[in-house]
Amino acid sequence: MTASFDLFADSPEEQRVALGPQAVVLRQKASPLAAELAARIEDVLQHSPLYQMATPGGKPLSVRTTSCGTHGWSSDPTGYSYVRHHPLTDQAWPEIPAAWSALATEAAQEAGFAQFAPDTCLINQYGLDSKMALHQDRSEQDLRQPVVSISLGMSALFLWGGMQRSDKPAHVLLHHGDMVVWGGVDRLRFHGIKHLTGAPHPQLGAMRYNLTLRRAR
Repeated sequence: MTASFDLFADSPEEQRVALGPQAVVLRQKASPLAAELAARIEDVLQHSPLYQMATPGGKPLSVRTTSCGTHGWSSDPTGYSYVRHHPLTDQAWPEIPAAWSALATEAAQEAGFAQFAPDTCLINQYGLDSKMALHQDRSEQDLRQPVVSISLGMSALFLWGGMQRSDKPAHVLLHHGDMVVWGGVDRLRFHGIKHLTGAPHPQLGAMRYNLTLRRAR
């Protein structure tokens, strides 16, 4: 049977949900700053617009994407990589908003990863028909650094897999303001998004933003 994690529980103990030895959901960790985080997304998008990436094989992804930081995530027929310029505008990516970096560093420390200093943030915008297939985050140069993810908007069913793509994933319901941190022995776990779920968000509507902060270089 596929594992399932109930993140609706009101018990204080359920504010922190362990997904593995070095992977954790920090429920509502970003909620106090959610409005500011969302406002800063709009600022970033003015400089670095969302666009639709494609797989190296040419298949369009169902999410729209952009980045900020010293490097941004991109793809071409040779594969996925970090690049210094937006592929459509050819402009350098904007800086990561200070509030995002501070929150990511704090969450990483809370999860047991001291002195995390992200240099890139991938912004994915999910619509009602969007999903993300199981994948690993393995293009970063120092895999000792964790991945920090922030959910804003509609709830989503997060897939948390094993070290092989064929491993059956657990289903983890993520809500507006939830954060996930993984690293160490869990750093190369396969993960993805199955679909959005629930009602449209009161402020952001029928969509979800995911901010994924990493140390690329």
